[in-house]
Amino acid sequence: MSDINGNTAVVTTPQQQRDLERFYHYEARLLDSREYQQWLELVSKDICYSMPSRINVQINNRDRGQESMLALENELERPEGMGSPLREETYIHLMLRVERAFKMNSWSENPPARTRRMVGNIELMAQREGRLSVISNFHMYYARPGAESVVYSGQRRDVLIESGAGEGSYLIHSREVIMDYANIEVPTLGLLF
Repeated sequence: MSDINGNTAVVTTPQQQRDLERFYHYEARLLDSREYQQWLELVSKDICYSMPSRINVQINNRDRGQESMLALENELERPEGMGSPLREETYIHLMLRVERAFKMNSWSENPPARTRRMVGNIELMAQREGRLSVISNFHMYYARPGAESVVYSGQRRDVLIESGAGEGSYLIHSREVIMDYANIEVPTLGLLF
């Protein structure tokens, strides 16, 4: 099976697939339970957490008949292309975000939002030297008292590294979150996806 860029998913063992699914389900539970400090333990100290902005591009008719004509990559603004990502964070940024959630003057999250994440379509795309490239899709239900509820959806492109805490234990080394939207009509993109 190949993705839109021609990358072929790696054949996994049933145990490895279960380990990946268990990792992502555990991560979702931690975030939905607001156990942010425990979630931070799943993150590598040299993480790159990014969310590229998307542009609405016109189809290049010269590519007609080729899948590259409709490739998602054509819509992503990346820093190397002089684009401006919506988020580009390191471990320090994520740590400050977690610490802020527990401060008394964190008015933006008082009362805290209620979230429910559904993670699926988890595919191992590459595996080399203890690094696993994994693609997953998500839906996140977001509710705040006094505001309309919103559903976020998108794709996550992760690089996981083995944590050394046993088989099936990983750390998130990098995460690229690609949101599904044409116009940004959501209350915030500053959530942990």
